[in-house]
Amino acid sequence: MSILNRIVETIAHVMPDREQDELSQAHRFLGQPMNRLNGREKVTGAAQFSAEYPVDGLVHAAIAYSTISKGAIQAIETSAAEQAPGVLKVITHLNAPQMKAASPFSAGSDPSSGTTLVRILNTDQISWNGQPVAVVVADTEDRALHAASLIEVTYTATRGMNSFEESIPHAKKPKDVLGEASEVTKGDADGILKNAAHRVDLAFTTPPHNHNAIEPHAAIAIWAGTEKVTIYDTSQFTIGTAYTIAEVFGLKKDDVRVISPYVGGGFGGKGGIWPYVQLCVMAARMTGRPVRVALTRKGVFRQVGGRTPSQQRVAIAADASGKFQSFIHEGVTAQSTENHFPEQFSFPPRHLYAMEAYRIGQVVTEVNRVANTFMRAPGESIGTFAVESAIDALSYELQMDPIELRMRNEPEKDPVSGNEFSSRYMREAYRMGAQKFGWKDRPAAVGVQHDGDWKVGQGVATGTYPVYRMVTAARVRISADGTALVQTSCQEMGMGTETVQTQHAAERLGLPMEKVRFEYGDSTLPAAGVAGGSSQTVSVALAVGEAADKVVKELLALAQKNGDSVLAKAKADDVHAAREGIFRKDHPAVGETYAAILQRAGKGFVEADHKTGAPMEIMKYSMHSYAAQFCEARVHRVTGEVRVSRFVGAFDTGRILNPKTAVSQFRGGIIMGLGMALTEETMFDNRTGRIMNATLADYHLPVQADVPRIDIVYTDVADPHTPLGAHGIGEIGITGVAAAVANAVFHATGKRVTSLPITLDKLL
Repeated sequence: MSILNRIVETIAHVMPDREQDELSQAHRFLGQPMNRLNGREKVTGAAQFSAEYPVDGLVHAAIAYSTISKGAIQAIETSAAEQAPGVLKVITHLNAPQMKAASPFSAGSDPSSGTTLVRILNTDQISWNGQPVAVVVADTEDRALHAASLIEVTYTATRGMNSFEESIPHAKKPKDVLGEASEVTKGDADGILKNAAHRVDLAFTTPPHNHNAIEPHAAIAIWAGTEKVTIYDTSQFTIGTAYTIAEVFGLKKDDVRVISPYVGGGFGGKGGIWPYVQLCVMAARMTGRPVRVALTRKGVFRQVGGRTPSQQRVAIAADASGKFQSFIHEGVTAQSTENHFPEQFSFPPRHLYAMEAYRIGQVVTEVNRVANTFMRAPGESIGTFAVESAIDALSYELQMDPIELRMRNEPEKDPVSGNEFSSRYMREAYRMGAQKFGWKDRPAAVGVQHDGDWKVGQGVATGTYPVYRMVTAARVRISADGTALVQTSCQEMGMGTETVQTQHAAERLGLPMEKVRFEYGDSTLPAAGVAGGSSQTVSVALAVGEAADKVVKELLALAQKNGDSVLAKAKADDVHAAREGIFRKDHPAVGETYAAILQRAGKGFVEADHKTGAPMEIMKYSMHSYAAQFCEARVHRVTGEVRVSRFVGAFDTGRILNPKTAVSQFRGGIIMGLGMALTEETMFDNRTGRIMNATLADYHLPVQADVPRIDIVYTDVADPHTPLGAHGIGEIGITGVAAAVANAVFHATGKRVTSLPITLDKLL
């Protein structure tokens, strides 16, 4: 059973096998390296993010957090906070209104974006260190923060499960992993491994990671009376947030409006609703004033979840030719005691390599920590680190080139499902990447390259990420002045959504781009799926394309009501959108502009809506994006310092719709992968469950000096089974990167690092 059985509508709407949309090959706007349409607004500060909207009478809220990971509030002293200058209200579990718990995340017909089952401020029970215990509303942000620091809480603490390692003996097999079986098997994988001539059997660990988008989470809530609320939120899922707030506060769905056009980085951390949104809405209702909550960096760490830790085992057996005879990938991840998200690290080998026998699966354990959630390429990013490091180790066991070993195990069909691949050009990606990187010049021997005090090595790894498409609705309107308006509730997180969808609509409607306006980021617009799973571009494109085609048909029918029209006898198949109107395919000069059709009919505009059906094509085919990641790393022989000196990413991701924004996405993913490989790690105090490095001074992200030249190449071959032939690209960039770095480090030093991040202490 696919993940999509859970996260999209299951209404049957098969995307028919047909000739690929002609726009998958068009090159008027699509496929061209267009500048971002909102680039100037962003770099000049004109683009408004959630905390920046000017609101009359705005007051500010700050949150006080628990300092234990499990137990109960025995007493809470708020008098000092209440008497502090500028304070309007102090809210705790003792005076907060009753609210419903948010439903777990779902992108189906009843979308919701809940991240935790904890009854925020409606309980005295504590489930993690950092759980909100009070909200202070004051006339300024500084006064609110100061007053929140004056609240004193007495707890009855009980022993929480703070340590991931200590929780592992209690791990259980989950019912499923994001809709797929928690374990898949074929043949006697253990027996074959035991008797194999060539094998590796390695253990890997990856640490927790936290989201650190350039824009911290923030929200503004404005009530109209007590039954309607408008929220400016840092959200990747306006519809899900609106539905969830309506559920929590017992409102009608149409009485909640969420506005979030610009999101300053998301990566999954803004896909769900975290406590600050609910508390902001509650505080605004209780005070009768517009309220803003802007989380500090520490606040983001305390109440916004990130990536789970993992322990993984990868054991591979191969014959002398390198063919995989047995493949075992198993291990454990953690999730909070109050959510259900077993990060799917076991997914990559299910789709990457031909295997005679396999056992692939995972178990999950519970810890008293903030709820973990989606973080760029959840599962695949940490899963490929283990799998691709083990394959690299096997290549040395076989004395075979690491790329050659992978190519000898390229499957003809999906190894587990048996489905045909919708599109797979892995060999071509490796060929392009190897040529760009200069792989042929890499010596096979380990530890033989030196540059002064630096040991030099080169490594490679495969990346993979699924193709998802979410149920999405869009509206296209063409006005009598010849302009088009395209509307859907999706988000712009920096990936270039506005630009690409404007390119697409202009191409499809035969309009110049300056005559198309794309309106988005508002829950009152036609409902788009979550901007997650690298799904937004293809999901919106299908909806926009279908709505645009409907509009053109309506305009043709409108033109044909006039018997004198040159289109009077034209059939739908005889015409197409071109030159700002509808023209015959066989006689390109014969037709009418949209403006002429509407003006003659006396209409101000014509519009059409379309809602896509469930992505049944993903049930039929094995659909994935692929990467071949090439890294050159240098390790200082004295200090153990690691520097990445060169990187090449080669991608097979269907058709590239805008090379300029796509390359930016690929590079951004690789840079995030470098952080995963070398610097990022959330450190928990296992005595209290407290995050110890909850600042950007202590949680180390890669900076400019850490990032080398990154070259990008791609196949640009359209997938015949996806809208516009495209795949999502937001997450494929990070997959395989950590393994490529680790493999380069091994090639330089002979030391196989199996625990992330690769810090100097592991190399001394």
